Amino acid sequence: MIRAILHVDMDAFFASVEQHDRPELAGKPVVVGHAGARGVVAAASYEVRRFGVRSAMPMNTALRLCPALICVPPRMPRYREVSRQIFAVFQEITPLVQGLSLDEAFLDVSGSVGLFGEPPAIARRIKDEIRSRTGLTASVGVATNKLVAKIASDLEKPDGLTVVPAERVRAVLDPLSIRRLPGLGRKLGEEVEAAGLRTLGQLRGAPDALLWRLFGRDAACMRERASGVDERPVLTDLEEKSLSAEDTFARDLEDPRALDAQLCRLADTACGRLRHKGLMTARVGVKIRCRDFTTFTRQRAIAPPTQAQRVIRDVARDLLRRWLAEHRGAKLRLLGVVLGGLSPARQMGLFDTAERAGDDARLDSTLEQVRARFGNAALRRGNILK
Repeated sequence: MIRAILHVDMDAFFASVEQHDRPELAGKPVVVGHAGARGVVAAASYEVRRFGVRSAMPMNTALRLCPALICVPPRMPRYREVSRQIFAVFQEITPLVQGLSLDEAFLDVSGSVGLFGEPPAIARRIKDEIRSRTGLTASVGVATNKLVAKIASDLEKPDGLTVVPAERVRAVLDPLSIRRLPGLGRKLGEEVEAAGLRTLGQLRGAPDALLWRLFGRDAACMRERASGVDERPVLTDLEEKSLSAEDTFARDLEDPRALDAQLCRLADTACGRLRHKGLMTARVGVKIRCRDFTTFTRQRAIAPPTQAQRVIRDVARDLLRRWLAEHRGAKLRLLGVVLGGLSPARQMGLFDTAERAGDDARLDSTLEQVRARFGNAALRRGNILK
């Protein structure tokens, strides 16, 4: 059976919520973010994008491009509230929903055709329901796999609906810029263009030797992606998700002791979220962003899966220490702890845990109970205190 996959992407989500809630902002160049010297654009309305302003851009750069822009501080609780309304629409259509963020998801609607009609009709139904319940617009790509659906959803923004049948995949993809390929990245994209491959069609038809020089062992995979080949299923809930805690510092940090304290704090936060969701992790990673916005990630698998703060903290600390040893004197703008390989928490077996693990669980549980009653700042671990 040919799959029917939708990629639904809200249009300038944070900014659109602000314009909807504050009608005086409608039609104006709005960005969501903090206006300080270290501020970054979290979302940009389509009115301000005409000036070249984009998400993840330093706020100072955005102001130079559009001095008249209106900067609105983010309201995450409100965005999460609207996100829940949007995902409720998805769940009414299919249980096969893979959320990528608050405002983006893949849906496998192959089994919903009998109830709701053909995939394009389902896509229109979703768009209409979202607009009716939230006042916001979404763009939807419809295809037979996740890769093509994601590319399609971006082709007619905002408020778009692009359908790419299986027989038209190459006709649609071949003329597109290689920058449309998800996950290619800016730096690698520049290298590919410098090699003379500017469209997905050129990438698809390039010689093996050239692709190997550009992508190494991923050469065959990149040719398949440029051809619109993607066999990945839509994975629900825990199957392809991670959980993280990260922070952008008010000033760049260089002191290893200060960075260690920040990392311990972030590990504690990530573990709290892990326990709140009743999950365990089998992979711990750190995210490191330098002052020039260069970003690094380091990760390590752990067994058995755990939700113990001590274990997760120690792995994250070791990953950071090793990176700092390789990059002496580096000044960090952002630091994060990323937990992957998530699975439902289980009761510890009689023989598969040490006494210390039981102590860790009791300590973590006690901290969680105290914080739930008196607030997150009521009780802190010693290694995160300044």
